[in-house]
Amino acid sequence: MFSKLFSNKHLIILLFSLILLFILVWTTLGSRELTWPEKFVKDSTSMIQGFIYKPANAVAGFFQDMYQFSLIFKENKALKSSLHQYSQVIAELNQLRAENQKLKEMLDYKEKAMNQYQLKMAKVISRSPERWNNMLVIDQGLKDGIQKDMAVITTQGLIGKVYNVSNFSANVQLISDSEHGGFIFAAIQSNPQAYGVIDGYDVTKNELRLTKIELDVKLEPGQLVTTSNLGGTFPNGLVIGKIVRVDEGENGFTKTAYVKPEANLYHIDDVFVVQKTGVKEGE
Repeated sequence: MFSKLFSNKHLIILLFSLILLFILVWTTLGSRELTWPEKFVKDSTSMIQGFIYKPANAVAGFFQDMYQFSLIFKENKALKSSLHQYSQVIAELNQLRAENQKLKEMLDYKEKAMNQYQLKMAKVISRSPERWNNMLVIDQGLKDGIQKDMAVITTQGLIGKVYNVSNFSANVQLISDSEHGGFIFAAIQSNPQAYGVIDGYDVTKNELRLTKIELDVKLEPGQLVTTSNLGGTFPNGLVIGKIVRVDEGENGFTKTAYVKPEANLYHIDDVFVVQKTGVKEGE
């Protein structure tokens, strides 16, 4: 049975393999000098390994760099997003602060004016660039008690009057409007008090033209100009502006003054509509 399993041929192969293994181990562990075939094999192997290692290392380094670049790109993108969100929050915060300050000023003004005027707060909802100096639209109408010709003001002063009104909105004619006519009877805070009519506006100089002032009235820059109820449209005492210069009037029979509006007529967001007044002329 043993002879069947291990024939002479198989035994020879086994012995040869053991001898070869012994020689390989001995040549590996020994400190003897390498033969030239061994040196050739070793040098060839080292050269091949060098050729393979450098490109492989370069490829590995390339993918490592790409991975690092990807991480940096993602981090940069996240930082930019955070910075954008921060800038947006700061902008919104500044806008809210400005709106709160404006509302506070309007509430303070309304409280001070309660004994003189009944005011209705309104917000500007539309203003055409082509008619910037003429008209704007507010979000209050007939249902809110708004009527035609009511004065419209800001906390700084008069800006215009209600031109026409619908149920939920109203058109406001600005005091700078030079297309639709209309006059404003004005009182000059002089001694004695003098009167005139505002009938024009210089866009380039931002000045209202106050005409038909009596010749003997003493006028000087800085004098305050307010509304007068002589025309039956505006109540008394609404601030219009201050005189900046004085010229002779038409044909030398009257004087003309130029008034810088107190209210900012260019940037208008929130206004008051003067619904009622208890002030009479001369008070």
